[in-house]
Amino acid sequence: MPVKIRLQRHGKKGKPYYWIVAADSRSKRDGKYLEKLGAYNPNTNPATVELNVDSAVKWLQNGAQPTDTAKNLLSYKGALLKNHLVGGVRKGALTEEQAEAKFTAWLEEKANKIQAKADGLSEADAKAKAEALAAEKAVNEARIAAAAPVVDEEVAEDAAPVVEEAKEEAAPAAETEAPKKEE
Repeated sequence: MPVKIRLQRHGKKGKPYYWIVAADSRSKRDGKYLEKLGAYNPNTNPATVELNVDSAVKWLQNGAQPTDTAKNLLSYKGALLKNHLVGGVRKGALTEEQAEAKFTAWLEEKANKIQAKADGLSEADAKAKAEALAAEKAVNEARIAAAAPVVDEEVAEDAAPVVEEAKEEAAPAAETEAPKKEE
């Protein structure tokens, strides 16, 4: 019986969620499977992959062939590396302790990369929110200054540059959103 490690699609339309399974290659895509190895959620950023690495290595050792996408996910979580290291231990090139040390070092490095990406995304999101808030405050101040009755000429002279700066900042944004028609 030829076994494949592949994805089973779950989730609703437009929001896929996949199970990583070991299944007979003759069964349907979302049909009967031999063992569930993990899950893959591409909707999050970075994508969430949960995988039982030991079960995946067991199936790879028994001859299961991963599909292209499943192979990428197994590589991402280190199952292919662990399979390679287990092969090295079996041949006598490495000891079990050396293989485990290499695998844990790789896992730590990979976790650091994933955390750095998540931190970078959250920083970029916070920066964009801060810029949007600053622009909104400037526009609100300009609107308040324009609507306020002018009591003193000195106060009006001080407020005029702020109003013009806010209009200049708001004008490029308005031009990019709604371009004017040329006649």
